[in-house]
Amino acid sequence: MSITVKYFASIREAIGTGQEVVASHATTVAQLRDELLARGGAHAEALARTRAVRIAVNQTMGDESAALAPGAEVAFFPPVTGG
Repeated sequence: MSITVKYFASIREAIGTGQEVVASHATTVAQLRDELLARGGAHAEALARTRAVRIAVNQTMGDESAALAPGAEVAFFPPVTGG
């Protein structure tokens, strides 16, 4: 299925793009993240399991257990603090 993946802030800078459409067999965000990690390089570094990464699915905050449907939009971004 086709998933739109958006990257924000330092993740976007590391990967070198703000958005891509990926063909995926993932049914959850965790599986999608694993597919992206398997690419290696910048994806593996920016989305590493040791890094804190926030997730939104179809513009709603979620976690890696969130289900994916064809045409879903998944956003990855670092935690943000304010003052």
